[in-house]
Amino acid sequence: MEKSKVYYTDMHAHPGYNLQQKLEKLIRTAGIGDIDFTNKFVAIKIHFGEPGNLSYLRPNYAKTVADVVKALGGRPFLTDCNTLYVGRRKHALEHIEAAYENGFSPFSTGCHVIIGDGLKGTDETLVPVDGEYVKEAKIGTAIMDADIFISLNHFKGHEAAGFGGALKNIGMGCGSRAGKMEMHSSGKPFVETETCVGCGSCRKICAHDAITIENRKASIDHGKCVGCGRCIGVCPVDAVNPEWGQANEVLNMKIAEYSKAVLDGRPSFHISLVVDVSPNCDCHAENDMPIVPDVGMFASFDPVALDVACADAVNAQPAVQSSVIGDKHGYHDHFAAAHPDTNWEVCVEHAEKLGIGTREYELIEVK
Repeated sequence: MEKSKVYYTDMHAHPGYNLQQKLEKLIRTAGIGDIDFTNKFVAIKIHFGEPGNLSYLRPNYAKTVADVVKALGGRPFLTDCNTLYVGRRKHALEHIEAAYENGFSPFSTGCHVIIGDGLKGTDETLVPVDGEYVKEAKIGTAIMDADIFISLNHFKGHEAAGFGGALKNIGMGCGSRAGKMEMHSSGKPFVETETCVGCGSCRKICAHDAITIENRKASIDHGKCVGCGRCIGVCPVDAVNPEWGQANEVLNMKIAEYSKAVLDGRPSFHISLVVDVSPNCDCHAENDMPIVPDVGMFASFDPVALDVACADAVNAQPAVQSSVIGDKHGYHDHFAAAHPDTNWEVCVEHAEKLGIGTREYELIEVK
């Protein structure tokens, strides 16, 4: 397969040429104008960030993309689907409020916010996939109704997928609440009782009442647990752990299969900003410091090549010594250092197998 073109620009700016202008030049040079946007509805898939988290993408970047789409004749809207876990984005009313609180309003971005799977996360379109794990993906209806799909991604670490980039933003992000359950359901965490201190953080974060505390020890009812993994992230003593085996690998393959459902049959374009590379997802109501210095902005028609190019760029950076991976030696991969039980390569390999794109890329710098 021929190498895909991935376009890149760094984060340097100077008087008269700011980062928003650089982003516009990047996506125009990468060929976004080759898409016919005339009077087309355009879904710009973005993560609005859980309130309390400050590493999500600034809304200024979303405005730049929306402005370009409008200049090309399109009708853009910002979108994401509701979450499984306790937080401020589990139904559309709170989700929109959270988006506005974090700066994503029609007044700041120039386009509306539409929650892809509706008020309660049940507004979904069933999309045939016939994948290895998913036969019929459950995608937010507003996203599937769009004529054109654009992913605008904050590239960062992730406690289950290894990193969150284009494919994670597309596959997991566009799944309805039932779709997210399907992707997560193959792996259920467990509690190491010897380590557990009974603080209750895991119980508070669980949206499905699957966790109980008895005698200052937590336990998880796997009959209620959906495997979302939020309890893993909040445990202050690392007592909650994922199942050993291929659970995270299956999750990554399901993400790839859901991505195929979203992308097939319509034009798409993908943008990733490798800045504030926090070790965990922006779904957390907090963010740890970046694990590497800021790298730059990337764009491509190929989300697989884009994810690999961004991962390579991150791994070419030195680890920030005061970050969570600063004292972890012996890893060739920064994401494996942050989350040793993950393997992000499974997702891109499976996506390539599904025909979404290729891991082989040509990196083209835009000044």
